[in-house]
Amino acid sequence: MKIIAVIPARYEASRFPAKLMQLLGDKTVITTTYQNVVETGLFDEVFVATDSEIIFDEIIQNGGKAVMTGQHETGSDRIAEAVQNIDCDIVINVQGDEPFLKLEPLQQLIEVFHQDDNQEISLASLKIKLTEKEEIENPNNVKVITDNNGFALYFSRSVIPFHREISYNVDYFKHIGVYAFRKHALIQFSKLEMKPLEISEKIECIRYLEYGMKIRMIETNFVGVGIDTPEDLEKARKLI
Repeated sequence: MKIIAVIPARYEASRFPAKLMQLLGDKTVITTTYQNVVETGLFDEVFVATDSEIIFDEIIQNGGKAVMTGQHETGSDRIAEAVQNIDCDIVINVQGDEPFLKLEPLQQLIEVFHQDDNQEISLASLKIKLTEKEEIENPNNVKVITDNNGFALYFSRSVIPFHREISYNVDYFKHIGVYAFRKHALIQFSKLEMKPLEISEKIECIRYLEYGMKIRMIETNFVGVGIDTPEDLEKARKLI
């Protein structure tokens, strides 16, 4: 089974333009992310997929592999174009703004497919428990709820589930935007038209649910720093 990682990278991010080219120490965010993924040793190949010549040149000049794509609404649509002519079985979509992603959660995702002898799972992703009220209510944190078998029921920027009974203890989970697709499922995903829920929430994996397909969610203890805002960047710099 050939497993690759692809990092979708957009220069003009809506919340923090050019964030991937900001410096963490002496390296940019995107180069730090790319090299970190390579150094896990989990992948046969690692690519950055981008429509930006600035990001493309940054990766190539630092010895990496990059693929130029057209413009896309989502990262998964971008990597679907990038892998069309790449021989692989499993594609891991790693966010370019997650420079400190650890080996363990990536191993957890890959293990899902090693154990899936009947190839019943075509998409898996990660979740982590939230405990702080501020983090639970933050719309930048995508929340996920699952069924008893660990498959996603819904993703939202709102607080889900709604805590109507104060006396009832319920767990909240944040979705970590790392996706593991079977290649054929990724290509299929990119051909599906966006529907109202995905457009409203601006959460790409909702598209999979809207078309009646399943996403296996894996709980991890990984705590990283996703860079969505200038404040996040300052937190990340303190970890260098």
